[in-house]
Amino acid sequence: MNNQQIATIFSEISDLLEIKGVNPFKIRAYRNAAETLTTLDESVSEMDSKALLSIPSIGKDLASRIQEISRTGTSLFYTELLENYPRSLLDLLKLQGLGPKTVSLLHTSLNVTNIDDLERAIQTGQLNKLRGLGQKKQALILNAIAEHRKYLGRQLSASAWVIAKSVVDYLQSAHPNGRFHVVGSLRRGCETCGDIDILAVDASESTHDTFISFPTLERVIVKGKTKSSILLRDGSQIDLRLVPLESEGAALQYFTGSRSHNVSLRDRAIKRGLKLNEYGLFQTSDQSQIKTASEREIYRALGLSDIPPELRENRGEIQAAESNNLPSLVTRKTIRGDLHSHTTATDGQADIETMARAAQSAGLEYLGITDHSQALAMANGLDETRMLKHADAIREIDRRLPNITLLAGVECDILPDGKLDLSEDCLAQLDFVIASVHSSFKQGQRQMTDRILRAIESPVVDIVGHPTGRLLLRREPYDLEIDEVIEAAATNGVALEINSQPQRLDLNEIYAKRARDRGVKLVISTDAHAPDQFSLLDRGLFVARRAWLEPRDILNTQTITELRASLRRSGLGNTIKNQ
Repeated sequence: MNNQQIATIFSEISDLLEIKGVNPFKIRAYRNAAETLTTLDESVSEMDSKALLSIPSIGKDLASRIQEISRTGTSLFYTELLENYPRSLLDLLKLQGLGPKTVSLLHTSLNVTNIDDLERAIQTGQLNKLRGLGQKKQALILNAIAEHRKYLGRQLSASAWVIAKSVVDYLQSAHPNGRFHVVGSLRRGCETCGDIDILAVDASESTHDTFISFPTLERVIVKGKTKSSILLRDGSQIDLRLVPLESEGAALQYFTGSRSHNVSLRDRAIKRGLKLNEYGLFQTSDQSQIKTASEREIYRALGLSDIPPELRENRGEIQAAESNNLPSLVTRKTIRGDLHSHTTATDGQADIETMARAAQSAGLEYLGITDHSQALAMANGLDETRMLKHADAIREIDRRLPNITLLAGVECDILPDGKLDLSEDCLAQLDFVIASVHSSFKQGQRQMTDRILRAIESPVVDIVGHPTGRLLLRREPYDLEIDEVIEAAATNGVALEINSQPQRLDLNEIYAKRARDRGVKLVISTDAHAPDQFSLLDRGLFVARRAWLEPRDILNTQTITELRASLRRSGLGNTIKNQ
């Protein structure tokens, strides 16, 4: 069992416990553990008890549960929960607006066990019998059901990467002489994924036999000489293609896509008397193959500079490559700090110092601690007194920790009327301020736009967090005039965030590029709630690279001195140590 599979079981246990209505601390323990496991590089199945207990969020009971799942593929506790609550009930929790208490009520009162049952119950008027589920609520649920079905068959790319890596590792261990690549939309850095595509180069046909014996196989869809497809128990479809070594460059290019990019590239080849496909680049006149061992050589043969996978969407990259005018894309090495993280002061899983040391271990030079403000009561948000005391604690730890600078910030709620959740006097005493929307998502476009514009115009706001509020595969962005927000950010010198949480990735690549073109600075943040979440910067980097962003477009590629100057409007640097 890999980490993602164990994390899925823990996540489902937490959901089932929440439906059951047990102690919230127990629910949170399983949820925190699931989040932790998804970001770990080392396989927990191979760890002993001592190593497991050293992992944040893993106590004695959870360590024992991990060992049981690693050994048997499941957990007795999990199995017992499923005897009382069918697994299909968990799908109801994926519907926007349906919480565990409502799901429990629907199950016990109307024997609703899945989404189809719920839809029929609404259509036949059965929900009218239940308190709090009137016509307006039912209309919202029907809309949520429609949204859910629209996303069926897709998953977050962060999750798909974990699955893809486990399959590649499995194949590589059995066929050490083969070369295996993740291709398709995952390699291009898309935010969600359908089928997972894997390319096998110079591997024997027996690779297909290994592939269809993957441990969590549900069924074999097709097995052939060059292509096989399987379905895993979690619903993921994996496609494997075999190509000879001489086709590696062309196959990597072809199966990475996108389709639109490939069509433009093939048309370009035709105009040069060439034919391009997944097997290679050929002279049309005599079908002789042009030696192109790599993608770079494919592009060079077509008169282009090498185009990074993230840009292959037919959005002007071919013209830019022709004129040698592609951007020098931001990389992980150019990111110096993270300006969005949470601690146990609100809803984080670790204290200030633990988060700071984890950021330092991740290679960061500075870290913004930005716990929630008071309006987010469910996250134990800070009022003004607690906020300023928390800032003092951050600065005290900053003074004694070498080689990393801590910044005392806040993620301050933008209230429904556009006011900030804490007074400007309080916020002016912090090093910087992120302003975010966490409530009243259904406001009309004009109201929501004016709400965010008012926050941007405050002299103490430096960054707008997750600006459109979307949750991938779960919640659409709020109704917002994004161009007005970008214009206001440009006018007021406010940065916009690319939030790296896999379910957010907000701003998206289209809006991030539009903001850059208008001169707005971007921030790539993890929104880390645990020490192991700083690795999520890679997810935000995919968005930034797909948006054609260079290091100069992003604030947290700057040194701490440069950052202070960039955020001078909120007084950043007046109270923190020099380096």
